[in-house]
Amino acid sequence: QVQLAEPGGGSPETGGSLRLSCAVSGYIIRGACIAWSHQAPVTEREVLLGIYTIDGSTYHNPSVAGRFIISEGGDIVYLQMNGLKPEDSEMYYCARRWRWRGCGADWQGPDGYEDWGQGTQVTVSS
Repeated sequence: QVQLAEPGGGSPETGGSLRLSCAVSGYIIRGACIAWSHQAPVTEREVLLGIYTIDGSTYHNPSVAGRFIISEGGDIVYLQMNGLKPEDSEMYYCARRWRWRGCGADWQGPDGYEDWGQGTQVTVSS
């Protein structure tokens, strides 16, 4: 069973930066799409960025393009958040799906991901 964990989180100030980590353990298949998503208390989960493990291709939701960056190092997938805003204060989750040709056109669909971390809280102060 693949496990994902998002230790950390934090409480940065508006305009600040924060780096989240997703530690992946267990059986890792070749051709995985690892994604970061967030969810506000009264909203549905939204997938923000993805990275394909074969070639490192990245995928970006326009809402965070230019501010958030996804990267990978070993068995850890990072979410670098810059220019943080109070509205970024949400739970952040990493997830994994099996794919053979990139993350796919449906990469932003939360239901397509097979494994999820427990999430970590980010609170951006005003």
